[in-house]
Amino acid sequence: MLFTIEHTVTALVCLLSAFVIQRIYKKELPYEENNTKVNGIKWFGWAIFIWGIGSVIQLLGVKVFGLSATHKLLIYSGVTVSLLNSMFILLSLPSIEHNKFRPMVVRLVQRFTEKEFIALFSGVMGIIAFVFIAASYTNVAISNNFIWLIDIPISIIVAFSLLNELNKAFSNRQMKFMYLPSFALFVLIIVAVSHRIIPQDRVVTYIDQEFWTLTGMITALSFKFIYILLFSILLYSWKFLTEREMKQSQLEHLNSENLKLSTELDKLLIANESHLDTIKSLKIKVETLTESSKIELSQRQKEVLTFLAKFGDTHSYTQIAEEMNISVDGFQTHIHQIKKLLNISGSGGKEQLIEFARKEL
Repeated sequence: MLFTIEHTVTALVCLLSAFVIQRIYKKELPYEENNTKVNGIKWFGWAIFIWGIGSVIQLLGVKVFGLSATHKLLIYSGVTVSLLNSMFILLSLPSIEHNKFRPMVVRLVQRFTEKEFIALFSGVMGIIAFVFIAASYTNVAISNNFIWLIDIPISIIVAFSLLNELNKAFSNRQMKFMYLPSFALFVLIIVAVSHRIIPQDRVVTYIDQEFWTLTGMITALSFKFIYILLFSILLYSWKFLTEREMKQSQLEHLNSENLKLSTELDKLLIANESHLDTIKSLKIKVETLTESSKIELSQRQKEVLTFLAKFGDTHSYTQIAEEMNISVDGFQTHIHQIKKLLNISGSGGKEQLIEFARKEL
C-alpha cells in the first residue's frame, strides 16, 4: 500500500512538474541570449521527469508484471534512474547564478560541453554498473541492495554540490532564510540513500518494519518535493532579478542616450551660434562689398540712361541724341563710358543698358 502511494504520488507530481518546467524553458529560451542561464531550467525539468518515469517503471513492474519491489530488475532500473537524475542535476548546477567561487564538481561540469559531459558520465557509470550487475545478478548470496553502492557516492557528491550552490545563490539574492530548507534537502537525500543500502532484514531486529518502510516513503517523497520547491523558488527569484536587471539596463541605456542627445544638442547650439556669427559677418562683408561696388554715374550719364529707358525700344541712338539736343558722337561717348562702368559688352549691349536704366532709375 505504501509502495503504491509513494510511487503514484511521485509519478503524478514529478511528471506534471516536469511538463510545466519544460513549458517555462520553451517560453524563456527565445528571450535569453545566454542559453546557459535557461539550460538549467531544462535539466532541472529532466531531473524531475526521470524521477516520474522511474516511479512509473516501479508501478508497472509490481502492479502489472507482478514483480517484487526488491526484484533485481526493479533495483537495477531504480539505480539507473537515480544515476540519470544525478547527471541532470549536475548539468543544471552551472546555471545557478551567484558571484561566489564555484566548487570543484561544478567547475568540472563547466569544463565540458553538455554532450561531452553526458557521454563521459554515461560511459563511466555504465562500466561501473556493468561490473556490479555482472557480480550480483547470478549470485544469490549478494543482497539486491548491493547495486545501490554505485549510486551512494554519486548521490552524496551531488547532494553536497547542490546544497553548496543553492546556499550561495540564496545568499546572493539576500534570501539566507532559505539555508534551512536547503540543509533539510541535503539531510533527506542522505537519509534516503542510507535507507536504500541498509538491508531491511537487518533493520527489523532494531526497528519496526512498518515504521522503517514509512520512514523511507516519507523521506523519498519529502526530498523530491523540497527539491522541486527550492528550484521553483530559485527560478522565480531568477526571473524577478532578470526582469529587474532588464529594467535597470533599459534605464541605464535611456540615461546614456539622453546624455548623448544632450551633448549633441550642446554641440549643435554652439555650432548654430558659430554659424550665426559667420552669417552676420558675411552679411556685413556683403553689405560692405555692395556699398563699395555701387556705380557712380555723372548727371549727364543719368540723363542718357533716362532717355534710353524712355525711347530705347523705339528710337535709335541717333534719334535719342536728337531728342537730347546733343551730338551723336557725344551720345555715343556717354554710352561707351556707361558700358565700361557696367562691364557690358557684345551685341546685346543696348538691351542690357535699357534694362539697367529701367531698373535703377
